[in-house]
Amino acid sequence: MRLWVLLSLLLLLLQGTLPHVIGQPVKSKRPKEAGENKIKPVNKKVKPKMPKMKERESADSSLKSQSILTQVMDKGHFQKLAPTLTLSAGQSIELRCKGSNVTWSYPSYLDTFKDSRLSLKQLDRYSQLILANSTAADTGEYSCWLQLCNGNKCRKDETRTGSTYIFFTDKEELFVPTPSYFEIVYLNPDKPAVIPCRVTTPSAKVTLHREFPAGEIETDGTDILYDVKKGFVYQHPTSDHKGIVYCKAESQGAPQISIKYHLLYVEVPKGPPSATVAASSNRAEVGDSIHVICTVLGEPDVDVNFRWQYPGQESERPVIIQNFWRLINRGTGHTTRISKSVLVVEDFEARDAGNYICIAQNLQGETTVATKVELN
Repeated sequence: MRLWVLLSLLLLLLQGTLPHVIGQPVKSKRPKEAGENKIKPVNKKVKPKMPKMKERESADSSLKSQSILTQVMDKGHFQKLAPTLTLSAGQSIELRCKGSNVTWSYPSYLDTFKDSRLSLKQLDRYSQLILANSTAADTGEYSCWLQLCNGNKCRKDETRTGSTYIFFTDKEELFVPTPSYFEIVYLNPDKPAVIPCRVTTPSAKVTLHREFPAGEIETDGTDILYDVKKGFVYQHPTSDHKGIVYCKAESQGAPQISIKYHLLYVEVPKGPPSATVAASSNRAEVGDSIHVICTVLGEPDVDVNFRWQYPGQESERPVIIQNFWRLINRGTGHTTRISKSVLVVEDFEARDAGNYICIAQNLQGETTVATKVELN
């Protein structure tokens, strides 16, 4: 009997301790708090969901449409151009400008000398510019824009343009080469003047020097500053700045000297040409030769165009017209340009008598003057 009781007690004890022996968790008897069954947030990194291929292509195309000018790279890749680009002289470059009616701008000497290394081609959706075997002289601004045309009238689309300044570096040519060894720069009191000693290496150290009295000209970054794309800029030119100057550049080697620049100070009124006209004689005999001279005084860097009206013009009377100009020093440190047009009538006839009218024109307007030649 006692044995049976002991066995029963032992069995009950084993049933109470068995869950703890096999590792079963003990259930808590405390009441659950509100919201305790909710899933707690976990600080887990989640990869962003990538858009589908079509979505990415449409996004890329919208970004590219903001830039009209691109560079063609190797294997058909395209690169959006920064404001400046540096290449080694000798490299070729291909630029593309989006649009069906594109105009290009590039260093003017490529047109002046009709350089065969430059190729322009307008295709259906873009215009192509290719420059082969580049040289240091090709350094400069390359830009393009769309033309908006209405009939025969076209204008620049200011919202669709592209531009980059390209340096074609050459350790033998730190300065951009020029066709001449001497250049005149006009100092006008009401606009900045530029000494165009541009470099092919943007990191080159450039200084400005006076020939006489010899010495370096201090550039304070305010009145005189250096712009790597333009050269030295005189913000407020005065007659004290006139003279002959040159630039010196250094970049990992021996310094190099630019061409010389002759600075001339000018001070003449702006406006239409100040013109006069006079004949060698206001009375002529049959068979005489008559010279009619139209003269304009103006700014040295302002071109003047001449047109003539004369008595024998309608009957296609042959005449000789010669245009020329030269600089004159007014003796006070100021320089003026004198432009002349000379009309010559040989073997004067009765039909040559009458008014000889000269029309002189510049960017500011035109002036008309006349003189009369009579037959004796």
